[in-house]
Amino acid sequence: MSATASIFRKEFKSYFSSPSGFVFLTAFLVLSAWLFFRVFFLIGQASLRPFFSIMPWLYLFFVPAAAMRMWAEERKLGTDEMLLTLPVREAEAVAGKFLAALSFLALAIALTLPLPIAVSALGDPDPGPIVGGYVGLLLMGAAYLAIALFASSLTENQIVAFIVGITISFALFIIGEDIVLIAAPKWAAPVLRYLGLGQHFASIARGVIDSRDIVYYFSVIGFFLYLNVRVIESRKWR
Repeated sequence: MSATASIFRKEFKSYFSSPSGFVFLTAFLVLSAWLFFRVFFLIGQASLRPFFSIMPWLYLFFVPAAAMRMWAEERKLGTDEMLLTLPVREAEAVAGKFLAALSFLALAIALTLPLPIAVSALGDPDPGPIVGGYVGLLLMGAAYLAIALFASSLTENQIVAFIVGITISFALFIIGEDIVLIAAPKWAAPVLRYLGLGQHFASIARGVIDSRDIVYYFSVIGFFLYLNVRVIESRKWR
């Protein structure tokens, strides 16, 4: 556990040891706020629904960008070999990096809280969907991060890790959308709908936190973190 905590502290601090972390946070906040208010004043309703509807699409690009360097940079610099020679289990290293990236993403999400405060000042929104939406953002973000970390472990090129992370995340997101379900066989549609990352987020964002949605996100997170550990183990044995 101490190894996980050490890696967590190292990785989390690395976000702010260069301007890249601050640039990421600024770009994320500016773009999300601009896209939200661009629609907010058009619909004329005190609701955060437009905000939560655009966040899964922003996540497709921002989350892989936040995690692409985690393993790819270690491989490029050769520091992953030094890390794996220390008395640190592969699972502890993966957990430390994942928790650091998740904490950074949670900080980015927390910095958007002025949006619901502003909306509440302008109207009387239902707090249920707001709370559910933020819970959904954290769960979906954690799933995207697990995917992005796995992608980063496959290569030493950060751009390749970024593209692979986007591709896998987009595939899992779009598979449950109507554009795919309409063309899918009737027997496969319920399965594809359940596998879609966006469908579970939409359910939670309505203010209904179903245990099935929680189990789904934890299953996705656990599966890709497990794959991440296996990739690191195979490299260690080689």
